[in-house]
Amino acid sequence: MKSENFSLLRNFKNSLNGLREVTANETPMRLEVYLLCIVGIGLIFAPLGLIYKLILFASLLLPILAELLNSAVERSVDLVTGDYHELAKHAKDAASAAVLVAFTITGFIWLIVFIHLYA
Repeated sequence: MKSENFSLLRNFKNSLNGLREVTANETPMRLEVYLLCIVGIGLIFAPLGLIYKLILFASLLLPILAELLNSAVERSVDLVTGDYHELAKHAKDAASAAVLVAFTITGFIWLIVFIHLYA
């Protein structure tokens, strides 16, 4: 890390800009943010212990993280080539699969927590 070029505030602003840009331009990301907000608010009022609420809320961040990475891969591929290329398709499909895996992990976490609580 070069101290003369490093700015925590600038890096934070860049991160927020990235989050804003992806949310504004990607419908799946908007839906995931809406889901996070709605379920997050629901968790506040859910009759669960704090640790369960935190685990469930944290698991909701996994698909958002994966969607951000997916968007980064898609934009990078589109920057490199506008033409159809089989490797570009594979890169985009792999990034999309990461989103699916993140949702699957989130689903398993929710399932395990509710089985633990109510079984």
